[in-house]
Amino acid sequence: MDSKEVYRRKLISIEEAACKVESDQSIAVAMCAAEPPGLLGAISSRKDELDSVTIMSCLFMRDYDFLKPEMKGHFLNEAWYYGPHSYRAHPGGTVSFMPNHLHECGLKKKELDPPDVFWGTATPPDKNGYMSLSLSLTYEKPMIQAANLVVLEINENLPRTLGDTHIHISRVDYVVENTVPLIETQPIEPSDVEMEIGRNVASLIEDGSTLQLGIGGIPNAVTVCLMNKHDLGIHTEMITDGMVDLFNAGAVTGRRKTLWPEKMVGCFALGTKKLYDFIDDNLGVELHGGHVTNDPWTIGRNHKMVSLNTTLQVDLTGQANSETLGARQYSGGGGALNTCMGAQMSPGGKSILALRSTAKGGAISTIVPCFKDGQSVTIPRADIDYVVTEYGIAHLKSMNVRKRVEALIAIAHPEFREWLRSEAKALQYIF
Repeated sequence: MDSKEVYRRKLISIEEAACKVESDQSIAVAMCAAEPPGLLGAISSRKDELDSVTIMSCLFMRDYDFLKPEMKGHFLNEAWYYGPHSYRAHPGGTVSFMPNHLHECGLKKKELDPPDVFWGTATPPDKNGYMSLSLSLTYEKPMIQAANLVVLEINENLPRTLGDTHIHISRVDYVVENTVPLIETQPIEPSDVEMEIGRNVASLIEDGSTLQLGIGGIPNAVTVCLMNKHDLGIHTEMITDGMVDLFNAGAVTGRRKTLWPEKMVGCFALGTKKLYDFIDDNLGVELHGGHVTNDPWTIGRNHKMVSLNTTLQVDLTGQANSETLGARQYSGGGGALNTCMGAQMSPGGKSILALRSTAKGGAISTIVPCFKDGQSVTIPRADIDYVVTEYGIAHLKSMNVRKRVEALIAIAHPEFREWLRSEAKALQYIF
């Protein structure tokens, strides 16, 4: 049958698609900027008809009614990574965090707890009936393979990305149409402190390195400080605006990459229209599943792989908390440990954790004597390599605890160094 006719027969309204969900079912939804806002907005209207529906997500970018406290018992958001909406909704009892490693979350979910329904977004089909899943391949394909019912929300504004993003119209059960503006996240202008951190991080990155960078003030500062580097490559979790800037400056060429040479590779993209226009039908950019991009063994095959992750706290033995404020879930581990381990498997590779030396306007130190009050350990101390603040660089790999204490105090804020030393003695880290 002609693919246009297949599409026409599978096209239903958003309301009709929402009505196909039943009580006690689970819905896996595409991640981040690929989330389907029409379908997610419509499901709340069925509150009085549905009970115990689980909506599995990673980093919601919009605020949905099913997150409200009055939806408790009807809907539960199982969040693999908290954004601000899930974080705020958590006390109302409509959200629960699922600890995971990004490289295995989709495959393990498919194997152990497969969803009943998958909702995602895609571009309109091409002449052969192929659509692009566009802005995220993190876990979407394993969820599509596992679900009994697959519905894609077609948005003409989505870029057609390349790599493993294609899916044929025959593979989905239904499509709905919803051409809406894409989620955009404007780059954060780095502060003076973040620029100092950026310069320290950039000093560790050699020409020809392959990079994994995140988003935020510190990664943005690092990209500014890398503009004069040569032949950098990109093998990352998230493709960002800063990587477009590095490409346009000639710093990123990918010519010395081991895997996918001369291509930027990631599993999802999030940024502004500049980024979305850049990746649209770009042969130099590929998205692949998170089980590929974030597999530590795959990462480690890259030449001089450098992974940069930000973190909230580091204790004096070297373990890092990147996801909780006290016992309360704030964000998630995501791919931090994946990329940290993978970079250290790479010949000449480096794993870098960066953080400001203080938080709350300078009131507290982010380098702490030890974790307490329920803080999570996102990266164990055995897996720590470099830690960077605005005060310098601590290379902790192969250091004993006494040396780690001294190295971390040296890059802590000066106002907290004596306190840290006193606490370290009380804990018998040093004598």
